Amino acid sequence: MSSRTTTRQAPPEQIKAVPVRHVGRYVAAAVIAVIVAMFVHMLLTNPVFQWGFMVDNMFTPAVLRGARTTLIMTVLAMVLGVLLGIIFAVMRLSPNPIVSGAAWGYIWFFRAIPRIVLLFFTANLGALYATYDLGFPFDRQLMDLFGFSGDLRFLGLDGNQIFAGFTAGLLGLALSEGAYMAEIVRAGIQSVDPGQTEAASALGMSRGTTMRRIVLPQAMRVIIPPTGNETIAMLKDTSLLIAVPVTSELNFQLRAIGSRTFQIIPMAVASILWYLALTSLLMVGQHFLEKRFSRGFGSQETRAQRAERQAGEIGASK
Repeated sequence: MSSRTTTRQAPPEQIKAVPVRHVGRYVAAAVIAVIVAMFVHMLLTNPVFQWGFMVDNMFTPAVLRGARTTLIMTVLAMVLGVLLGIIFAVMRLSPNPIVSGAAWGYIWFFRAIPRIVLLFFTANLGALYATYDLGFPFDRQLMDLFGFSGDLRFLGLDGNQIFAGFTAGLLGLALSEGAYMAEIVRAGIQSVDPGQTEAASALGMSRGTTMRRIVLPQAMRVIIPPTGNETIAMLKDTSLLIAVPVTSELNFQLRAIGSRTFQIIPMAVASILWYLALTSLLMVGQHFLEKRFSRGFGSQETRAQRAERQAGEIGASK
């Protein structure tokens, strides 16, 4: 018999871990803390801010109506912009070169113009269309020719009343937003697997039905985040309505109070606080929308793991 000899190995020594010292982090944190402390001290001690005056005047009925007008303008401009964006995105992807070219021209034109310039132009469209009558052309000549007295015009529009104030501002913002939303929607549509469209076509679905029931619901996962950013940008861009002008808008009302009382900086700070609050509300809504439309995506399980698990479940069921 052969005897086995075993040798015991000595236990490994305990590792002495030396933590890495991040001196740069401590220095950066100290510098940031000092800057924040200086900024807070400046806010509290500088008499120019007039915090009491600002609080007393940033919640007046006129300012609250201005905040309501800002929110209404944001919602309406975004709704119209999204509708225009869907229409022109579908046109942009059309195989018809005329339709695609027309959509490209719209997107190119309104993306190239600054919104404040576009708002100034829409506010002065009344000079271009001072009066516009809807009816039978050459109605007066025809009535005189047949010996009748009357007027075949059934609707008369005054451009100076239509292209002014709230309507002019809404028109300018919606047209500009439609161009940006068209590109966002187009990117979302192109992110969907083409096999989805081919499968729907094989089932006999029309192009419109496929777009409405198959493609767009899947594209919403890609469309929602930039649309939320556009909504926040639209809320801030309502301050540009001073170019129209829309006198019931939030920024206009706050600036009017500052100009009337010669307290410009307190009212400017009030504007900042108002827009911070409204933007924060929109960001919360964007978060929940993204969470809603991202269900089933972005999980830790990869596609290969998911396919393997599903195959195992199918085999177990058999």
